[in-house]
Amino acid sequence: MKFAQISRTLIPAQLCRVLLLLCAFATGLMPGLVHAETGAAAPALLVQDLTRVKLTPYLELLEDPGGTLSFEDIRGPDNAQRFESLGQQSPNFGFTDSAWWVRLRLDNPGDKAVSTIIRQDYPLIDRLDFWSTDAEGRWQQVATGDRLPFDTRPINNRAFLFPVEVPPLGESTYYLRFETQGAMNIGLFAHGSNDLVDLISTEYLALGVYYGGFIVLLIYNLIMFVTVRERAFAHYLLYVLSYGLYMSVHNGLSFQYLWPGNTWLANQSLLLLLALSLLGCIRFTRTILSSASLAPTSDRIAALMELCMVAAFLVTPFLSYRSLIVPMSVATAVICLHMLLMGSITLWRGSRPARYYMVAFTALLGGVLAYMLKTFGLLPHNDITQNAFQIGSLLEMVLLSLAVGSRINELRQRGYIDALTQLHNRRYFNDQVASEFYRARRRKLPLSLVVLDIDNFKTFNDRYGHAQGDLALKAVARTLATSLRKPNCPCRYGGEEFVVILPNTTEAQVAVLAERIRREIEQSTAASFKLTVSVGHATLDDSNFGNPLDLFVAADFALYAAKEGGRNRVVDYRSCESKRKEDGPGPSQDAQSPLDRPALERQPR
Repeated sequence: MKFAQISRTLIPAQLCRVLLLLCAFATGLMPGLVHAETGAAAPALLVQDLTRVKLTPYLELLEDPGGTLSFEDIRGPDNAQRFESLGQQSPNFGFTDSAWWVRLRLDNPGDKAVSTIIRQDYPLIDRLDFWSTDAEGRWQQVATGDRLPFDTRPINNRAFLFPVEVPPLGESTYYLRFETQGAMNIGLFAHGSNDLVDLISTEYLALGVYYGGFIVLLIYNLIMFVTVRERAFAHYLLYVLSYGLYMSVHNGLSFQYLWPGNTWLANQSLLLLLALSLLGCIRFTRTILSSASLAPTSDRIAALMELCMVAAFLVTPFLSYRSLIVPMSVATAVICLHMLLMGSITLWRGSRPARYYMVAFTALLGGVLAYMLKTFGLLPHNDITQNAFQIGSLLEMVLLSLAVGSRINELRQRGYIDALTQLHNRRYFNDQVASEFYRARRRKLPLSLVVLDIDNFKTFNDRYGHAQGDLALKAVARTLATSLRKPNCPCRYGGEEFVVILPNTTEAQVAVLAERIRREIEQSTAASFKLTVSVGHATLDDSNFGNPLDLFVAADFALYAAKEGGRNRVVDYRSCESKRKEDGPGPSQDAQSPLDRPALERQPR
């Protein structure tokens, strides 16, 4: 397999394949026709008790530059001696203008004819002709390939299958001619009938699982897109759909089931879907990694690559396959290199989705590596290594779905953050306090709530301006953030008011903590803003509050009491409520506790 074959494989894996193939070339592993056995005839394959045999050692090949030789020519005495045994070398020749002739001899020493099927497992061959002799010794030709309608194939299958009847007591010779604008990959096997049935059943089951996984991902992400309207899902849908169709063309399934009579689509669809897949990959990568903000220079380069893929998609219907496939292969390698670079940059700069993105690439490249090592004979040929790159691609798609989920969670978290102070906002507080309240009641644990308000903040704003007021709010937020540790959660409730949720914190503990917060804010701002805060707190204990709103209103009531008591102090709800009951309502006090009012009247300010 040479560099040009990269366009036939997994989109995000192209760079890895380039590097592997270059390494293979440098170390002498690059497959190709080697003339070490010139003049030596390949052995005949014994077909008695045949199950499955890879035919590479039994093949003799002849290169036909320009594709000018006819069947009569290659059987003539001059050309018949030019066939060369392949030995153990892999018959993969990359892009070539030559046609390749294959001669194969099958030996049946028994006294009965043997049914055998010759299989070419690489389906992307433009023209494939097969010659065999009938019972009277006359040559019969089967002309097929993906430049001819699908029904020209002797057997309805995504690969090329040629059934032959090997006569008894002797050898039979067969010829095949390969010609293609794509990669010349000759992968011939001989099968017994029962073995081929088992192989096809297993193969189509595996392909069904593979594409079934793609369909599940498509449906799931379509539902998610309709539900949340997040564009990352739309870009992921484009990527998965075009990539899945691309792989179906690569596997020969599209030609078999989608457009069996359309030979133009059978060939050009590979390039169209390659361009579309790369476009979807770039769009998805830019969205999921937030590269516009985390890696702006790389993002601009990626945007230019998008335009190139749009142009490639538009010109593909008007140019030949041969003129586009090499530039598209190079573009694929460059794009994948850039996507890996963007993933690394955004991961280094703290993007959570980038973690899943890079793990997805690792899974994919692991599958490609296993497939390539199998190709070069360093790993055994089995179902796992043969389909490793497809397994890796499916794992990649699943992991990229997790990256989308991480992106949604990141956006959701952003919706919970106050833009000015970077504390959690009121929306987050409303959700979290309810969750903590009912958890504390179920587990019979205490839950405390602190509400604090900057004293005379309106006067501060009027005197120093809103810009200084914003800086003052940030200073208070910093003190809260540094004074508290998880699971304690400070939030900006609104304006100059802040709240702190304190799970598993008793009334005595919250009193100490609230006083410490008041003191630290006063000390930390003494040299700059000279701020003080009034603090109120309340504690859920023994189901003394019926719902989260009651708990908040109680802490807020204590805050009012702190302000009315002179500001810059801490008041707990229990003490001010006891005092109210003992003293009765004063001129500045309500006659009722806020918890005695109907719920609709107890709206927090």
